[in-house]
Amino acid sequence: MPRDPRYDILFEPVKIGPVTAKNRFYQVPHCTGLGWLRPRMLAALRGVKAEGGWGVVCTEYCSIHPSSDDLPYPTASLWDDSDIKANALMTEKVHAHGALAGVELWYGGSYTANLFTREVSMDVDSKPNIVGDPFQSRAMDKQDIRTLRRWHREAALRAKAADFDIVYVYATHGYLPSNFLSPLTNTRSDEYGGSLENRVRLVRELIQDTKEAVGDRCAVAVRFAADEGGGEDGIPVHADRREMFEMLAELPDLWDINLADESYDMGVSRFVKEGALEPYMDFVKSATSKPVVTVGRFTSPDTMVSQVRRGIVDFIGAARPSIADPFLPKKIEEGRPEDIRECIGCNICFASDGKGVPIWCTQNPTMGEEWRRGWHPEKIEAKGSDAKVLIVGAGPAGLECARALGQRGYEVMLAEAGRELGGRVTVESRLPGLSEWARVRDYRLQQIQRMTNVEVYRESDLGADDVLAVGADHVAIATGATWRRDGFGRYHPAGLADLGPAERVFTPDDVMAGRLPEGRVVLFDDDHYYMGSVVAERLCAEGLPVTLVTPENKVAAWGTYTVEQVRTQRRLLELGVEIIAAHGLSAFDGREAVLACAYTGRSRRIEADSVVMVTARRPNDGLYRSLSERLSAGAEGVPRSLRRIGDCDAPAIIAAAVYAGHRYARELDSPEGDRAQVLRDGVFGETP
Repeated sequence: MPRDPRYDILFEPVKIGPVTAKNRFYQVPHCTGLGWLRPRMLAALRGVKAEGGWGVVCTEYCSIHPSSDDLPYPTASLWDDSDIKANALMTEKVHAHGALAGVELWYGGSYTANLFTREVSMDVDSKPNIVGDPFQSRAMDKQDIRTLRRWHREAALRAKAADFDIVYVYATHGYLPSNFLSPLTNTRSDEYGGSLENRVRLVRELIQDTKEAVGDRCAVAVRFAADEGGGEDGIPVHADRREMFEMLAELPDLWDINLADESYDMGVSRFVKEGALEPYMDFVKSATSKPVVTVGRFTSPDTMVSQVRRGIVDFIGAARPSIADPFLPKKIEEGRPEDIRECIGCNICFASDGKGVPIWCTQNPTMGEEWRRGWHPEKIEAKGSDAKVLIVGAGPAGLECARALGQRGYEVMLAEAGRELGGRVTVESRLPGLSEWARVRDYRLQQIQRMTNVEVYRESDLGADDVLAVGADHVAIATGATWRRDGFGRYHPAGLADLGPAERVFTPDDVMAGRLPEGRVVLFDDDHYYMGSVVAERLCAEGLPVTLVTPENKVAAWGTYTVEQVRTQRRLLELGVEIIAAHGLSAFDGREAVLACAYTGRSRRIEADSVVMVTARRPNDGLYRSLSERLSAGAEGVPRSLRRIGDCDAPAIIAAAVYAGHRYARELDSPEGDRAQVLRDGVFGETP
């Protein structure tokens, strides 16, 4: 289909200093968990973005010197000339599709403890390590500042040698240059501290140095926070940021604008919606003639057009939307925006970097697998046989499995016991703040509905005899998992014996089904991700008094990786939820709950009429086990293969279920099957 003319403005070329972007789609720098450790994986990932139509594709933060080492979180690096080749792998892939390649030069300062290199970090002052490691930075003297400028200049020259088109000065997110800018952190009394002009001096010098070094061929961009932070969501606190910006406004070739508060700048959809940064951009375009980019988890082309036409931005910046769908620009260009895999704002992509592992994505199971598995987000091998496949269960694993198998050309039957499709995604998306998670279901259903080779059977609660009667060649069981009510979990590996009466014990499944507790509720959260807090919020909406008990020291502790933990705990406190941290639930009798300190074991009692157990899930694998027994016994009509996938196999995050369904579909009829080789990147890794 031809492109909708309403979106023509998004495909206009935009000049950035000495280079020109082919369109307004700009993949801003974002982490991948790859960096210098996995350069081939990184190059392939960025190359797919360029293939998908992004006009600019940037690296993650790129360290300029060993004294800016963030391991176990992998960064890109331009420490010396040996790094040029690895970075050139990426620029070559990006340029092959007509996109510009950008590199974000980075010096962490007190943010990094340099645990790998064991170098001493430097910063505006001798500051404690921001992330909590027991290290402090060295206070920079003037020679250190001159040295830093030299390192930055040399890294810029290496970036040019690696054929980057855009070179960043990274002056936000609590890293060294931003600490010089801030009056809160810059307490120097020399020409680099005190007045606004002095605090801006280092960033000005870095911009000028970079322009002098590479500005003949490379554009110079600055990443800058438009607010000082500390205000309510959507209400900027600019402080002297506007004046600071105006002093530097015409120096770089491009401004990449973000916020001081990362939990809002890249907030989860539960708390932050599309285009949320717009109020913070109120002065930017009026203060500079240079092109401006910002993010906003943009997935709607109409919103993108509005941002450009109203003069908010020149480029549509994206990290997470480009991860969920690397082909987002191409789908708009080809007149099929309905095919976009919209980001759900779960931040699993950021969590993987926090774990120091290759990037994950809930919507896009191929993300990070482009090189090591050879997966492509839009392409998949044709079917390996004329086999018929039955998938039992239409949750995230089953839907993705059916979609991918259908794309390969297999004849697929998808059976769902209930009327609704989507499994856990459907019911969880009705919990407070999680409505956008339904996109996981909606994208896959939309694709499946176009496939004449995929049949969906609702209200088909199949037993083993029913499955065998279908006569499918391959059967995949994707029947999900059920929340346990016996207390079994990390804190109670054997469960709880003293837990009753049964009618007063609830699980998230009960709450999501509309069966709610009564009276004073104790919610025991031994899951530590989002579920305990959203269930607590749901109960608060019903007017129930809730006490959340967790063995961790804070609520939803795993949410630290998805940058939502602080907002989650704040939300519950604002709702009046009583939080008892570092305690486990030991017993419940219908009138009282007995809690035990996670450290001392000391007991305390609190009044409770009901308890909600958010601990662990039990795989719904009864059908699989029954079929497996028949397969082993050589029963008549058994399929050639039987597999369980997703939560039915091993309960986990939604991203894992989608990945499991996709992997099954990719590997069906493969000669290697589930033994398919995973290439390992690195000096001694396998090469294709």
